[in-house]
Amino acid sequence: MNVILQSEITCPYCGHKKEETMPTGACQYFYECDNCKKVLKPKQGDCCVYCSYGTVKCPPIQQGENCC
Repeated sequence: MNVILQSEITCPYCGHKKEETMPTGACQYFYECDNCKKVLKPKQGDCCVYCSYGTVKCPPIQQGENCC
């Protein structure tokens, strides 16, 4: 299975979008929006900001594993 490492995060506060490369060895729990500077945290039930606000889920979820 090919794991996609690029995901576009959309800020729920201002709508700013940015493509980021996801880490493969750790979850990313916090993400600061480049536009409004708000710090994003995962939604309840999600393991990381990519699963909550990204266009692609994090690598462990893509592989059918539990995230961090």
